Amino acid sequence: MAASLPPVALLTALVAIGLACAIADASSLQVGFYKGKCGSLNVESIIRGVVTFKYYQDPTIVPALLRLQFHDCFVNGCDASLLLDGSASEKTAFPNLSVRGYDVIDQAKAVLESVCPGVVSCADIIVAAARDAVVLGRGARYEVETGRRDGKVSLASNVDLPSPFLTVSETISAFEKKGLSPTDMVYLLGAHTVGITHCSLVRNRLYNFNGTGQPDPTMDPSLLAALRTTCPQNATTTTDNNPVFLDQNPSSTNVVDNSYYKQILMKRGVLRSIRRSLSTPRRGRPSLTSQGGSFGAAMVKLGAVEVLTGSQGEIRRSCRKVNA
Repeated sequence: MAASLPPVALLTALVAIGLACAIADASSLQVGFYKGKCGSLNVESIIRGVVTFKYYQDPTIVPALLRLQFHDCFVNGCDASLLLDGSASEKTAFPNLSVRGYDVIDQAKAVLESVCPGVVSCADIIVAAARDAVVLGRGARYEVETGRRDGKVSLASNVDLPSPFLTVSETISAFEKKGLSPTDMVYLLGAHTVGITHCSLVRNRLYNFNGTGQPDPTMDPSLLAALRTTCPQNATTTTDNNPVFLDQNPSSTNVVDNSYYKQILMKRGVLRSIRRSLSTPRRGRPSLTSQGGSFGAAMVKLGAVEVLTGSQGEIRRSCRKVNA
């Protein structure tokens, strides 16, 4: 069993304590927003230390933190509203019940509050932590823009995330409503190069594709046979939750690379939406060989969706509740 994250006091001891911190009012996001705002402390290095500690306990934190950013930014923008507790908060919506990584964000926030109170937003911690997870997963490093502020509203009724059952046009439309292009969409869906899904989301492709009573004819037969073993036709609560690796290359299931795209082009993509997106000629598709850098650029664009800056929102003292 993996050890828990170290206590706040232990991590705090690794950084200087008691430096004066000024709160800046910025009107837009920028790289290096926190430089000089916490004395000589490097805010992003502190976040990276917490994420790294967790990663060496559990490498599956990579897809967890990527998913956490996506689920936060796609609802009300990147304002950390997903982190708020409450009986009807975004956390309680069905698509978010399996979201993980809250403990990592809480730990980073606790350390930062102890050495530089009231300065670093939970929303910025999310995007920095996701970037650090990508790097730890051997993906290309990209610079994150910071300067977000935290939202005060979190409602399960606002959660409207793109479903894997959407058509290509519907998926493109959902991304375009957030200011993200079809190319951005393909690269962001490329985050599925790490992580898992569950049988409940792929069973229709295995047994009753589009109501035909037959499997998806575009799926590689060997993949079909393997997935049918994992996901039997007669669904139960247990088998519905059986995990399915999104990248079917066993050597790279936790590596942020091009393997997932290559699997798709060999008809071994697990989810329907990205497979169809890559094969849609009217929209074209980006070069798969440049996935690393372009994925980072798409993550930066995702991180800028409907952000709060300047005097908007607040800097939460706890990521789980709004300030009193």
